[in-house]
Amino acid sequence: MASNTEENYLKALFQITIESGNKQEAGTNEIAAHLGVKPATANDMLKKLKLKKLIQYEKYGKSSLTKAGKKIAIEVVRKHRLWETFLFQKLAFSWDEVHEVAEQLEHIQSKKLIDKLDAYLEYPAFDPHGDTIPNAKGELNITIKKTLLEEEVGHQCKMIGVKDNSASFLQYVNKMGLSINQTIRIVARQAFDDLLEIEVNKKISSVSPKFAENIIVECAICNKATKA
Repeated sequence: MASNTEENYLKALFQITIESGNKQEAGTNEIAAHLGVKPATANDMLKKLKLKKLIQYEKYGKSSLTKAGKKIAIEVVRKHRLWETFLFQKLAFSWDEVHEVAEQLEHIQSKKLIDKLDAYLEYPAFDPHGDTIPNAKGELNITIKKTLLEEEVGHQCKMIGVKDNSASFLQYVNKMGLSINQTIRIVARQAFDDLLEIEVNKKISSVSPKFAENIIVECAICNKATKA
Protein backbone atom coordinates (compact mmCIF):
# COMPACT_ATOMS: atom_id res chain seq x y z
CA MET A 1 0.00 0.00 0.00
CA ALA A 2 1.31 3.44 -0.94
CA SER A 3 1.43 6.30 1.56
CA ASN A 4 -0.53 9.52 0.96
CA THR A 5 2.63 11.28 -0.21
CA GLU A 6 3.53 8.43 -2.54
CA GLU A 7 0.02 8.55 -4.00
CA ASN A 8 0.40 12.29 -4.59
CA TYR A 9 3.59 11.70 -6.58
CA LEU A 10 2.03 8.92 -8.65
CA LYS A 11 -1.02 11.07 -9.39
CA ALA A 12 1.20 14.00 -10.38
CA LEU A 13 3.27 11.82 -12.71
CA PHE A 14 0.09 10.44 -14.29
CA GLN A 15 -1.34 13.92 -14.86
CA ILE A 16 1.91 15.29 -16.30
CA THR A 17 2.47 12.36 -18.65
CA ILE A 18 -0.33 10.00 -19.64
CA GLU A 19 -3.25 12.35 -19.03
CA SER A 20 -1.58 15.15 -20.94
CA GLY A 21 -1.92 12.90 -23.96
CA ASN A 22 1.48 13.61 -25.44
CA LYS A 23 4.27 11.98 -23.42
CA GLN A 24 5.15 9.01 -21.20
CA GLU A 25 8.00 10.48 -19.10
CA ALA A 26 8.59 13.53 -16.91
CA GLY A 27 11.71 15.11 -15.46
CA THR A 28 12.38 15.54 -11.75
CA ASN A 29 12.16 19.34 -11.95
CA GLU A 30 8.80 19.13 -13.70
CA ILE A 31 7.41 16.79 -11.05
CA ALA A 32 8.79 18.99 -8.26
CA ALA A 33 7.23 22.10 -9.79
CA HIS A 34 3.87 20.34 -10.16
CA LEU A 35 3.88 19.39 -6.48
CA GLY A 36 5.46 22.60 -5.19
CA VAL A 37 8.51 20.90 -3.65
CA LYS A 38 12.28 21.15 -4.16
CA PRO A 39 13.90 18.90 -6.80
CA ALA A 40 16.01 17.22 -4.09
CA THR A 41 12.85 16.36 -2.15
CA ALA A 42 11.23 14.97 -5.28
CA ASN A 43 14.37 12.97 -6.06
CA ASP A 44 14.25 11.27 -2.65
CA MET A 45 10.62 10.24 -3.10
CA LEU A 46 11.16 9.06 -6.67
CA LYS A 47 13.93 6.75 -5.43
CA LYS A 48 11.47 5.23 -2.92
CA LEU A 49 8.85 4.74 -5.62
CA LYS A 50 11.43 3.03 -7.82
CA LEU A 51 12.32 0.62 -5.00
CA LYS A 52 8.62 -0.23 -4.71
CA LYS A 53 8.55 -0.82 -8.49
CA LEU A 54 5.88 1.83 -8.96
CA ILE A 55 7.96 3.92 -11.37
CA GLN A 56 10.92 3.59 -13.70
CA TYR A 57 13.49 6.22 -12.79
CA GLU A 58 17.11 7.25 -13.09
CA LYS A 59 18.58 9.83 -10.68
CA TYR A 60 17.59 13.34 -11.83
CA GLY A 61 16.51 11.78 -15.10
CA LYS A 62 13.12 10.95 -16.58
CA SER A 63 10.42 9.07 -14.66
CA SER A 64 7.55 6.97 -15.94
CA LEU A 65 4.84 4.90 -14.28
CA THR A 66 5.00 1.12 -14.14
CA LYS A 67 1.78 -0.85 -14.58
CA ALA A 68 1.39 -1.04 -10.79
CA GLY A 69 2.09 2.68 -10.36
CA LYS A 70 -0.37 3.63 -13.07
CA LYS A 71 -3.09 1.51 -11.42
CA ILE A 72 -2.66 3.35 -8.12
CA ALA A 73 -2.53 6.75 -9.83
CA ILE A 74 -5.79 6.16 -11.70
CA GLU A 75 -7.48 4.98 -8.49
CA VAL A 76 -6.45 8.20 -6.72
CA VAL A 77 -7.63 10.33 -9.65
CA ARG A 78 -10.97 8.48 -9.65
CA LYS A 79 -11.48 9.03 -5.93
CA HIS A 80 -10.50 12.70 -6.15
CA ARG A 81 -12.92 13.47 -8.97
CA LEU A 82 -15.79 11.48 -7.47
CA TRP A 83 -15.41 13.38 -4.19
CA GLU A 84 -15.29 16.70 -6.06
CA THR A 85 -18.51 15.73 -7.83
CA PHE A 86 -20.18 14.67 -4.57
CA LEU A 87 -19.21 17.89 -2.80
CA PHE A 88 -20.41 19.99 -5.73
CA GLN A 89 -23.65 18.17 -6.51
CA LYS A 90 -24.83 16.98 -3.10
CA LEU A 91 -23.30 19.35 -0.52
CA ALA A 92 -23.50 22.60 -2.49
CA PHE A 93 -19.77 23.33 -2.41
CA SER A 94 -18.77 25.77 -5.16
CA TRP A 95 -16.40 24.51 -7.85
CA ASP A 96 -13.57 26.64 -6.41
CA GLU A 97 -13.95 24.96 -2.99
CA VAL A 98 -14.01 21.26 -3.87
CA HIS A 99 -10.38 20.67 -4.90
CA GLU A 100 -8.71 21.16 -1.51
CA VAL A 101 -11.26 18.99 0.31
CA ALA A 102 -10.99 16.26 -2.33
CA GLU A 103 -7.19 16.32 -1.90
CA GLN A 104 -7.79 14.95 1.61
CA LEU A 105 -10.61 12.55 0.76
CA GLU A 106 -8.79 10.97 -2.21
CA HIS A 107 -6.61 8.89 0.14
CA ILE A 108 -9.50 6.93 1.66
CA GLN A 109 -8.75 3.25 1.00
CA SER A 110 -12.24 1.69 1.14
CA LYS A 111 -13.04 0.41 -2.34
CA LYS A 112 -16.57 -0.43 -1.23
CA LEU A 113 -17.16 3.19 -0.18
CA ILE A 114 -15.86 4.59 -3.47
CA ASP A 115 -17.89 2.13 -5.55
CA LYS A 116 -21.03 3.05 -3.58
CA LEU A 117 -20.21 6.74 -3.99
CA ASP A 118 -19.90 6.23 -7.75
CA ALA A 119 -23.27 4.44 -7.86
CA TYR A 120 -24.92 7.09 -5.65
CA LEU A 121 -23.77 9.77 -8.09
CA GLU A 122 -25.12 7.63 -10.98
CA TYR A 123 -21.68 6.99 -12.47
CA PRO A 124 -20.69 10.51 -13.56
CA ALA A 125 -18.36 10.84 -16.54
CA PHE A 126 -16.95 14.26 -15.62
CA ASP A 127 -16.15 16.21 -12.46
CA PRO A 128 -17.22 19.85 -11.85
CA HIS A 129 -14.09 21.14 -13.65
CA GLY A 130 -14.78 19.09 -16.78
CA ASP A 131 -12.14 16.42 -16.13
CA THR A 132 -12.94 12.81 -17.05
CA ILE A 133 -13.59 10.42 -14.16
CA PRO A 134 -12.04 6.93 -14.52
CA ASN A 135 -14.51 4.06 -14.14
CA ALA A 136 -14.25 1.18 -11.66
CA LYS A 137 -12.17 -0.84 -14.14
CA GLY A 138 -9.55 1.92 -14.27
CA GLU A 139 -10.54 2.95 -17.79
CA LEU A 140 -10.20 6.62 -18.64
CA ASN A 141 -11.04 8.28 -21.93
CA ILE A 142 -8.48 11.02 -22.54
CA THR A 143 -9.51 13.90 -24.77
CA ILE A 144 -6.71 15.83 -26.44
CA LYS A 145 -7.18 19.22 -24.82
CA LYS A 146 -7.22 22.46 -26.74
CA THR A 147 -7.11 25.79 -24.94
CA LEU A 148 -9.02 28.96 -25.66
CA LEU A 149 -5.70 30.60 -26.50
CA GLU A 150 -5.20 28.13 -29.38
CA GLU A 151 -8.60 28.83 -30.95
CA GLU A 152 -8.84 30.90 -34.10
CA VAL A 153 -10.66 34.21 -34.48
CA GLY A 154 -14.23 33.68 -35.63
CA HIS A 155 -14.50 30.18 -34.15
CA GLN A 156 -17.22 29.26 -31.72
CA CYS A 157 -16.33 26.69 -29.10
CA LYS A 158 -17.59 25.21 -25.85
CA MET A 159 -15.81 25.44 -22.51
CA ILE A 160 -15.34 21.88 -21.24
CA GLY A 161 -12.85 22.36 -18.41
CA VAL A 162 -10.04 24.31 -16.80
CA LYS A 163 -6.32 23.62 -16.38
CA ASP A 164 -5.99 25.71 -13.23
CA ASN A 165 -8.11 24.43 -10.32
CA SER A 166 -7.01 27.12 -7.86
CA ALA A 167 -9.77 28.97 -6.03
CA SER A 168 -8.55 32.36 -7.26
CA PHE A 169 -8.69 31.32 -10.92
CA LEU A 170 -12.09 29.64 -10.63
CA GLN A 171 -13.50 32.72 -8.92
CA TYR A 172 -12.17 34.81 -11.81
CA VAL A 173 -13.85 32.44 -14.28
CA ASN A 174 -17.13 32.94 -12.41
CA LYS A 175 -16.78 36.71 -12.67
CA MET A 176 -16.35 36.36 -16.43
CA GLY A 177 -19.71 34.60 -16.59
CA LEU A 178 -18.14 31.35 -17.74
CA SER A 179 -19.08 27.81 -16.71
CA ILE A 180 -18.79 24.26 -18.03
CA ASN A 181 -20.53 23.83 -21.42
CA GLN A 182 -20.65 27.61 -21.93
CA THR A 183 -20.43 28.73 -25.57
CA ILE A 184 -17.59 31.14 -26.37
CA ARG A 185 -16.96 32.98 -29.64
CA ILE A 186 -13.53 34.37 -30.46
CA VAL A 187 -14.13 37.92 -31.66
CA ALA A 188 -10.59 39.26 -32.10
CA ARG A 189 -6.94 38.74 -31.14
CA GLN A 190 -4.37 41.50 -30.63
CA ALA A 191 -1.22 40.69 -32.61
CA PHE A 192 1.01 42.52 -30.11
CA ASP A 193 0.24 40.55 -26.94
CA ASP A 194 -2.37 37.87 -27.89
CA LEU A 195 -5.05 39.64 -25.84
CA LEU A 196 -8.36 38.02 -26.81
CA GLU A 197 -11.79 39.52 -27.21
CA ILE A 198 -14.44 36.89 -26.54
CA GLU A 199 -18.22 36.88 -26.63
CA VAL A 200 -20.11 35.11 -23.84
CA ASN A 201 -23.89 35.49 -23.47
CA LYS A 202 -23.85 38.33 -26.02
CA LYS A 203 -21.31 40.24 -23.91
CA ILE A 204 -17.83 40.98 -25.27
CA SER A 205 -14.89 40.92 -22.86
CA SER A 206 -11.10 41.05 -23.11
CA VAL A 207 -9.05 38.25 -21.53
CA SER A 208 -5.31 37.81 -21.15
CA PRO A 209 -3.28 35.01 -22.78
CA LYS A 210 -2.66 33.56 -19.30
CA PHE A 211 -6.41 33.34 -18.69
CA ALA A 212 -7.09 31.88 -22.14
CA GLU A 213 -4.44 29.16 -21.85
CA ASN A 214 -6.17 27.84 -18.72
CA ILE A 215 -9.61 27.47 -20.33
CA ILE A 216 -10.09 24.11 -22.08
CA VAL A 217 -12.45 24.16 -25.03
CA GLU A 218 -13.99 21.76 -27.50
CA CYS A 219 -15.06 22.38 -31.07
CA ALA A 220 -16.23 20.18 -33.92
CA ILE A 221 -12.83 20.18 -35.64
CA CYS A 222 -10.54 19.46 -32.68
CA ASN A 223 -12.11 16.60 -30.72
CA LYS A 224 -10.02 13.43 -30.39
CA ALA A 225 -9.98 10.78 -27.67
CA THR A 226 -7.79 7.92 -26.56
CA LYS A 227 -7.63 5.40 -23.72
CA ALA A 228 -5.31 5.75 -20.74
